[in-house]
Amino acid sequence: MSAEHSDRTPRQGTARNVARAVKHRERIAVEGGTALTLLVLACHAEDTTGVDLASGALVRVRVAWPEEHAPDLAPFDVVETQLAEEPERDDLAQPEAVTATGLPRHLGTLHGRRVRSLLARLAAPVEEHVLGFPGASAPYWEFRGFRPSLALLVPTKGPVLFRRTGDRTAWVRFGWGRSDNWLPVEDPRTERALDVARRDRLQGKDLSSALGSKPYYLVAAVSSPRDGHCYKTVRGFLPRS
Repeated sequence: MSAEHSDRTPRQGTARNVARAVKHRERIAVEGGTALTLLVLACHAEDTTGVDLASGALVRVRVAWPEEHAPDLAPFDVVETQLAEEPERDDLAQPEAVTATGLPRHLGTLHGRRVRSLLARLAAPVEEHVLGFPGASAPYWEFRGFRPSLALLVPTKGPVLFRRTGDRTAWVRFGWGRSDNWLPVEDPRTERALDVARRDRLQGKDLSSALGSKPYYLVAAVSSPRDGHCYKTVRGFLPRS
């Protein structure tokens, strides 16, 4: 695993072969030094969200990207990442988070039936509140480690991607069950869709065209603490596979 840049040269064979070779586990292995094989769902400077192919569990891996090398993983990339000797699993706001050593090793890209099946099993059941709490944020001290900090959502209405007129930040509006949600988007790939389309608002076919595929899932995440609060964000728009 490179300490300077991610290795985007696949192993011999294909990502499909790599996924098939992963040994099944009932639970994710998070001991220090363990190597995880992940299907990437979203890549952010704070962490990379993925599915552990051994257990099928959602995980967020903290990666120390160097300043000269921005996070470069794309949805449905398959990567291998090695956990640090101290994985740092003590964040009560992000119970799925672990810390990696070095940068992920790119093994290929996976699409098709297996991806559709994985995502369908992980889709969050509709609840009253996204990520289990009301509002757009909560004080860090209110988190106890009992509720997830990640959710794969299937919107029941929308989504609508837009820029706010004041600070020009990207946001998404979507329905989920009976709730109407407005959340900031922290995904450069999605934000670029607005730039490419030269629009401040995209939905329906226009959004699908700008993204290159129809968005079916939203990757929702609880951010790291910012001024004492953790915020709900959307880290990615995903097709079905």
